[in-house]
Amino acid sequence: MKSKNFQEVRDPIHVFIKYDCQERKLIDSIPFQRLRHIHQLALTYLLYPGATHKRFGHSLGVMELAGRVYDVITTPENIHEDIRHIIPTSTDELSYWRRVLRVAALCHDLGHLPFSHATEHSLIDGGWNHERLTREFIQNSCIREKTDNMTPPLKTEHIVKLALGKKEAKDLPFSDWEAILSEIITGDAFGVDRMDYLLRDSHHAGVLYGKFDHLRLIDTLRILPLSVEGSTEPYLGIEKGGLHCAEALLMARYFMFKQLYLHPVRRIYDIHLRDFLSGWLTDGRFPNVIDKFVEWTDNKVFAGFVEVYGNKSHPSFNAARRIVERNHFRLIYELNPKDRDMCPDATDKLFNSLSRYCGAENVKKDTYVQPGGLLNFPVVGYDNRISQSTDLSETLARMPRAEMAFIFISPEKRDKAEKWLDSERDRILDSSSKEIAV
Repeated sequence: MKSKNFQEVRDPIHVFIKYDCQERKLIDSIPFQRLRHIHQLALTYLLYPGATHKRFGHSLGVMELAGRVYDVITTPENIHEDIRHIIPTSTDELSYWRRVLRVAALCHDLGHLPFSHATEHSLIDGGWNHERLTREFIQNSCIREKTDNMTPPLKTEHIVKLALGKKEAKDLPFSDWEAILSEIITGDAFGVDRMDYLLRDSHHAGVLYGKFDHLRLIDTLRILPLSVEGSTEPYLGIEKGGLHCAEALLMARYFMFKQLYLHPVRRIYDIHLRDFLSGWLTDGRFPNVIDKFVEWTDNKVFAGFVEVYGNKSHPSFNAARRIVERNHFRLIYELNPKDRDMCPDATDKLFNSLSRYCGAENVKKDTYVQPGGLLNFPVVGYDNRISQSTDLSETLARMPRAEMAFIFISPEKRDKAEKWLDSERDRILDSSSKEIAV
């Protein structure tokens, strides 16, 4: 039987995801197949049992959405007259950039460490991150060979720029067109990476907070000129008819952070995981050489859990036991606005006092503030005039940032610590109190 030029796979979010034989060669490569064994949400399945989905499916979904967005913004009747000059005019060039965009979307997560973001920031040699590892895979692995042999060949620099965006590929020059295409994948407002992970994480975790009308949103996306500081630049924006969909997307992100990503049980398992790896990995670090790094998956770490759990003398035994027995540290304190009003560094004060009272090994602290400020993007109205989104939407102008501050205690010390904290909290937070007896 003659092989098909196009393949399709079923997907719980996008129903079908289609790709051609050239893209299939990338999908079948070792670096990409590795993503079948990297959990999207680390150990979250210990809290939400359905959250066992992997980076593999997410990357396919990002490719699918990127192609849809490209088709919408390059449709002739959707092109705003003032930005027409940045869009390629030839069919071959448009086809080339569509291919680059889909490949970049496919490759954007190749460098993720085992258990994704949970292990990234302190466990990789030389201050590397997953974006830098992704760039290495694109430039210096079999991925490069496959993209060089595509028809037409894809320039590696183009893939890197679109996959990583201007923040992570700041050493490379971006044309206006390349900046827009990279925004399709990595953008804070309408990046398809964000669209897919919200929809996918919500579906698999069994929560409804990540849902929004992504089909309508994509249909209303446009490249629009926006005057900023005296100059006019092209941005990814929307028609006014999609404004409520944009509000829903950004609200979905906020609620997913509050309900899922910043859930205290989910966060403490990230901490137990990092504690385990720092004592189990050689020198407490993953390798940053891609020939060695490609061997590292969640499966390898799972094997480490079992190995260390059987060895009580191992320095990572307690962390492994917490995970294997699902006997995590318990939340003992969550920052209260009244406490912060009384003492700006309330969490640190209480953490330090609890550490002295219960022993530092029995107390963990976790804080997070969602990065970035208000998201502002251009919106074209029915009269063809362009406005800024925060001028049209009170919801967007007042969108809060998700944040949290937690203190956790070992289960064995919980009752004792709770009684002590109830009696001492106000005195610890009193700005005139200098030292607390423990």
